[in-house]
Amino acid sequence: MTERPKNESNRRWSVEQRLAFIDRRLYWDAQINRSDLVTYFGVSVPQASTDLGSYEKAAPGNMRYDKHAKSYVAAPKYSPRTVPSAREYLSQLQLIADDVLSVEQSWIGKRPNFAVLPRVRKRLAADILRRIIGAIRSGSALAVKYQSFETSKPTNRWIVPHALSFDGQRWHARAWCERRLKFLDFVLARMLGIEAEREADIDSRRDLAWHTTATMKLGPNPALPPAHQQAVALDYGMVNGLVALEVRLSLVYYLKRQMLLDVADRLSPERVPVVLLNADELNRELIAVDESPI
Repeated sequence: MTERPKNESNRRWSVEQRLAFIDRRLYWDAQINRSDLVTYFGVSVPQASTDLGSYEKAAPGNMRYDKHAKSYVAAPKYSPRTVPSAREYLSQLQLIADDVLSVEQSWIGKRPNFAVLPRVRKRLAADILRRIIGAIRSGSALAVKYQSFETSKPTNRWIVPHALSFDGQRWHARAWCERRLKFLDFVLARMLGIEAEREADIDSRRDLAWHTTATMKLGPNPALPPAHQQAVALDYGMVNGLVALEVRLSLVYYLKRQMLLDVADRLSPERVPVVLLNADELNRELIAVDESPI
């Protein structure tokens, strides 16, 4: 079998990206023109015309040219080539609001008015993250200057990171701690420096809490009125009053805290609209891997 030249594969991938862009614009904005392709991809006007022609061949009847709008518009019988994703669209808006993605880099054309709650930006040093990622690749140990809750001043400790995790607010390095002799989560923003690096011999497969997943079964808080419970079920995409979330055991604590399940007994049902239906089962699994029960 003859192998295709790499540049041919790259060209084909680039064309598919532009066809996907056309499809997104037709689905979300209901129109597109050549200048959209020229601006976003930096292609020539003739190339943009060729791409629009290729899209018409790939999805006949999906668009028509509107002389008044001077744009291609979605036809009445438009059908997307790929499954549209509401989460993908809203993620683009979030990235724009968070200054991770510029307006020019987003594939969204006509953005709706939107607002996102501002985030408290945590200090994340790129050089420290780079060293953590390098240690994950090589299995090395790092001497980290770390500010913990337990001490008033930063301390140095040796850790062997093997993964990164995000709890909804903060990024962590999942690592073996030579001081505590167990796998723990270290908040990246609390790492003030890396003092040294050396070889290590820690098998990350021993981190059972990381490698074991559990199912958290959530349902509407039964203390809520029936109408409120129905609204909660819709909010969380529940089916028959239940939604099941697969989560690493090492992240159960964070999800519980994020959903206020750790203080549910002190808050009103309106503040804690969901309850954990299988807490006893989860506790048994957490204890089995030497993680704190919930």
